[in-house]
Amino acid sequence: MEVTNTSSIMWFFRDKGFDDPSIDKMLRKCKQLDKAQTDVASENWDYLRNIVGIQERKLPYIVSRCPKILTLRLDERLIPMVECLSSLGRNPREVASAITKFPPILSHSVEEKLCPLLAFFQALGVPETQLGKMILFNPRLISYSIDTKLTVIVSFLASLGLDQDGMIGKVLVKNPFLMGYSVDKRLRPTTEFLKSSVGLSEDGIQSVVMNFPQLLCRDVYKILKPNYDYLRECGFGDSQIATMVTGYPQILIKSIKNSLQPRIRFLVQVMGRGLDEVASYPEFFHHGLKKKVESRFKLVKKNNIVCSLREMLDCNTKKFHEKFGFSEVTASF
Repeated sequence: MEVTNTSSIMWFFRDKGFDDPSIDKMLRKCKQLDKAQTDVASENWDYLRNIVGIQERKLPYIVSRCPKILTLRLDERLIPMVECLSSLGRNPREVASAITKFPPILSHSVEEKLCPLLAFFQALGVPETQLGKMILFNPRLISYSIDTKLTVIVSFLASLGLDQDGMIGKVLVKNPFLMGYSVDKRLRPTTEFLKSSVGLSEDGIQSVVMNFPQLLCRDVYKILKPNYDYLRECGFGDSQIATMVTGYPQILIKSIKNSLQPRIRFLVQVMGRGLDEVASYPEFFHHGLKKKVESRFKLVKKNNIVCSLREMLDCNTKKFHEKFGFSEVTASF
């Protein structure tokens, strides 16, 4: 009885621990598996495990997401991509991690996809030392079209005034995942909200995007607007909110229940301070409430010290002790 390629690959998958429903799904997903050779599949599997260093338990997940990996010639596709990715990283584990995050990266051509992508980012001012960080942190970048996807996002960022001194490159290094969002469905609506509702100026928008580009990727109605409405309900004025968002953009994505609410309650009810003080020092919301704000407040209160929030919080523990003359014994009361 003749053994077909399909039956051979079925036995290969079963030997690796795949059940029949998973195998059928992969066969529907990748038509090339019908003609896949078990020796090629086995060689690629062993290469990913033994050379790339991917754990055996993770290989089924990787292969199920991109079964095409097992049909590619090792010397023609997998090895060139892995070696190129390795040259971009500092740690061999980064390559294994990138493949696990986005297995289809191995199915792309170094010459046709990776090299043009690297050149595209270099032209935006991304330092060569940061290119690897971007690709390995968000390997899905290799799947985006430069012409119809990446260029559109770059043009949008340029329209915000970020077209000088490699500013766009710096933004993308900070948040490579920004390139995966739609300009019309996410980036533009968020920017319009920051302008029209929050009242940020053009300079304010630029400051927010440069310092915390992740904010552009958040949903207006699910995250940003509820936080904005809460700050208004607390009594912050429009100009104060604009100042806080410019100075500390994360305030619009912090959990109201777990972060904003308890900090504002402690500020007003326990510390006896006004909202205007936190409006001028929005980084207050960055500091840990229990470990930093409460502990330092107890110290300054016990010693009858009058100071601003910035003076109390904007320094490390050693400088805080030196600034107010606290000894280790006093600080650990």
